[in-house]
Amino acid sequence: MGLRTEICILGAGAAGLWAAAACARHGADTLVLEKTPRTGTKVLSSGGTRCNLTTSLDADLAARCFGAGHNFIRPALRNLSPQKVRDRFEALGVRTKVEPEFQKVFPVSDSAREVRDALEQDARKAGARFTLNAGATGIAPSEGGWLVQTAVGPVHCAKLLLCTGGKSYPKTGTTGDGYPWLRALGLKVVDPVPALVPLSSPAPWVHLLSGIAVDGELRIGKARRRRPVLFTHRGLSGPAAMDLSEQVTQGQQREARLDFLPDLDWEALRMRLVEGASLVGSPRLASVLPLPRRVVEMLADQAQLSSSNPPLNQLNKGERHRLVEAVKGLRIPISGSLGFDKAEVTAGGLALKEVNRLTMEAKKLSGLYVFGEILDLHGPIGGFNFQAAFSTAELTANAACKTLS
Repeated sequence: MGLRTEICILGAGAAGLWAAAACARHGADTLVLEKTPRTGTKVLSSGGTRCNLTTSLDADLAARCFGAGHNFIRPALRNLSPQKVRDRFEALGVRTKVEPEFQKVFPVSDSAREVRDALEQDARKAGARFTLNAGATGIAPSEGGWLVQTAVGPVHCAKLLLCTGGKSYPKTGTTGDGYPWLRALGLKVVDPVPALVPLSSPAPWVHLLSGIAVDGELRIGKARRRRPVLFTHRGLSGPAAMDLSEQVTQGQQREARLDFLPDLDWEALRMRLVEGASLVGSPRLASVLPLPRRVVEMLADQAQLSSSNPPLNQLNKGERHRLVEAVKGLRIPISGSLGFDKAEVTAGGLALKEVNRLTMEAKKLSGLYVFGEILDLHGPIGGFNFQAAFSTAELTANAACKTLS
């Protein structure tokens, strides 16, 4: 017994809501099961409740931002590009805007709730049905389709669309439920780790700079990012640190290096200090380093200068060298990350080799479609991960509904 439907979608996050609307528009009998009391909980908390819903980059440029997953995601982005996502939201009454720094796209209202409401209303108007507080406890192939065991009873479906998310922000309901189901079906799951997450540092001087952001270039291992770095009372945050955080959470690195003035090379900085020392009145250090005063004082301390803001003509050659080294590549010890509770996305998940990138169907299991954050796929900060959720959901819906009997 139990419920029967053509399409069953597990998870009413960004990917699930988009897929629900698309499937229902195709005319499929569509049921969405969500474990929490509301839809789109993670959408509501995203972007500081502003919801950076996509990027202004074109499909191919956006694909390049997914690193090793760029070939996998490219067909989905070409099918549903960032511009098409914006067009869809505009059609739903959600006006969008581009913030030029990092090509981020937000709703004009700066309201994540408007985005969530538009997605849910679109799906409901198209005919999708929702059952909340209906967490799934297991999935299995069954005759003619799939069987889903849930808190409200079994559900039988022809096509099962799995988008239960990763493990980031577990308070929103994303607790990694889908991983053991996929492993039990014989599919490879890459161990999940936090990504796009702030980093912790034991260095007291880092904590003393809490609240200050610098537009530097951060390096962790061989990876680097030229984006803002924010010092916090626990370590490093901001786009650069969060983009590179996977280097730490995968256990590869425990040190970062920060170039505070990436537009000025080593020799140019050295000459600025030398030339400043020859000027009448000899300017002090803070006048030639375009950085917040507290940062200048910290760099002077790290370079072991005799003063926190010395006149330039009092620096000897060795002190200038240590200062340039500090400005252009200060070592920052890293003790770890703030974990899944503060991570924006999850790295790891269902291995991409297990999925047909043109349909999102599991290669070994007919009728099972896996998409969104549960895949081993993520991009940097800037709306890329919502875009991936929407684009993979669109491919999934098109493929799953096309093959319904």
